[in-house]
Order: sequence, then structure tokens, then C-alpha cells
Amino acid sequence: MKLEIRHETVYRYDVHAHHSTQYLRLTPPSTDHQRVVEWQLNLPGKASSGVDAFGNIFHVLTLDHPHDEIHLIACGVVETTDQPWQQSAGLLSPLVFLRTTPLTECDHALRQFAQPFAAAIATDPTTGLQQLAAAILDAMPYRKGETVSDTPAAMAFAQGAGVCQDHSHVFIACCRHLGIPARYVSGYLVTDDEGHVASHAWAEAWFAEAWHGFDISNAMTPDGHHLTLAVGLDYLDACPVRGVRHGGGGEELHARAEIRVIEE
Repeated sequence: MKLEIRHETVYRYDVHAHHSTQYLRLTPPSTDHQRVVEWQLNLPGKASSGVDAFGNIFHVLTLDHPHDEIHLIACGVVETTDQPWQQSAGLLSPLVFLRTTPLTECDHALRQFAQPFAAAIATDPTTGLQQLAAAILDAMPYRKGETVSDTPAAMAFAQGAGVCQDHSHVFIACCRHLGIPARYVSGYLVTDDEGHVASHAWAEAWFAEAWHGFDISNAMTPDGHHLTLAVGLDYLDACPVRGVRHGGGGEELHARAEIRVIEE
């Protein structure tokens, strides 16, 4: 299907910031599952661009003059496929995604939770990992407001609730504990529910010589309704916008992503 996307992010500060640098992963790549038809970024200044170690397209926006607002718009058209969600390895070895991070560390409780799935995953990785994903959603139902962007997997699991970011981190932590490379995916999800946030996150696990997707929050395999922006070891590697600043005082962030199907 062909999707039209508009993602708007606005930062507002109490007083002028003197300097800010924003790292943007707001440009989707063309992959086995999607083809970028057209895409543009509307930014309040010139940005440098490149490709990071994970293969993500990134831009660096630096504002070195006083400002009390940063307004970012990413928009374009992407064509997706409903083929089974399998991605090729790319240039980076999947073994890199066995490395843990502060957001994906397993504590004793998570190790105990993950271990019973080891035998099923060894026998049939797809079924075993689907069972693990279902158990995570059962143990920590989707609920907003329980966590923040830097909540570690173990803490979100202990709280018994979270959002797609937390479900993905817990799944990744369990996979790595069991010796399965796993990575975080940020992107968008087409939904009929206008109250559902279109920005989304899921996970991919490496087995049978391919990356296989798991949308834990929606208890499904990613399909043509999913659009990838970036991948990484965790949220911090793949989040759409991440920045630093000097000055500015308090900050308000408003972000909205809208997606509509323009062609089935």
C-alpha cells in the first residue's frame, strides 16, 4: 500500500536557548519492505546528513543563535509491502545486537521470566518468540503514563505496564539473554483509531539468516501497515529526534505523526 506521512515536532522554551543540536532520524530508508517514493524535511536551518553505523539515515541540525522554538516537519510518501516480515542482515553483523545496553539489561526477575521460553525458541524460533511476546504483553499491559523515554526494561517490567517502547526493550532484553540477537525499530503504524499515536516501535530478532519482526504491543507480526524509520540497540539509537541545548529554561514538546493510506 502507498502511505502518506506527516510528522511534526515542536520544541518551545521558556527563555531563549543560546545553542542547540538536534540529531534527526526522520528519513525512512528503502528496505525489503518499503520503497520511499518521495520525502522531505522542513527544518529551521541547514542540516548535515549521513548514514550511521546501523544504516540509519540521519541529519544533524545546529542552531547557534538565540531561539525559543524549534519546528521540525518530516513528510512524504512511502510504498509498503505485505510480504512476510523478514529483513536481510545488511552491512552490520547481527552478533552486534547481542550486546546489552542500560535500557535493555536483564535483572534477576527478567532472566527468570525469559528462561522458560528457551526450549521452545530452540525448537521453533518463530513460535517460541511469539509466545515470549504474548507473555510480555500479558505481564505488562499497554498503559500510557507509567514510564518515560529512559525507563530501563527491568524497571518497566517490574512496574507491570508500559508502552511500545517498553515492550520492545523487554523483548530485546529477554532475547539477548537467551542468545538471540535482537534490535529496536522505530517507525510508524497505520491505524483506524484516530486516538492511537501513529509513531510506533517494535522489535526484530535474528534467526534463520534473517531479521524477523515482532510488534509486541499489538500482538502481531509487522506488515504493510508498519513503516520503518530507524533501528538500533535500543530507543536511544533509533529515536526520531534527540538533542542537546544550552539555555532555554523549561521545555515543552509537542509531537504528532499522521499517516493515511492513499493507495491500497
